[in-house]
Amino acid sequence: MLSSTVQIQTSDPSRLIRRLCKHWSHKFEVDFDDHQGHIVLGATQCWLTAGDNSLTAELKTQDEELLARMETVVADHLERMSAGETFSFAWQRADAP
Repeated sequence: MLSSTVQIQTSDPSRLIRRLCKHWSHKFEVDFDDHQGHIVLGATQCWLTAGDNSLTAELKTQDEELLARMETVVADHLERMSAGETFSFAWQRADAP
């Protein structure tokens, strides 16, 4: 299993979690509250966690090509869900247990 994690600075991480999870709830299995979210994106799992002025996104999947594609998909959707904020995405890869 492969894992990729990014932390972005945002003024309202809970809002981003709610908006992204609601956006994808019509298409994917989603579970969320104001502090965390979990989205089953086919073969990829996405966890979102709110921090103090930050949001952490973690992706887990079996395939490196799929992981790279999902990093882009999640980053693009977070940008679209923001209220005009611009984010810097520096994904960190690791082998997941």
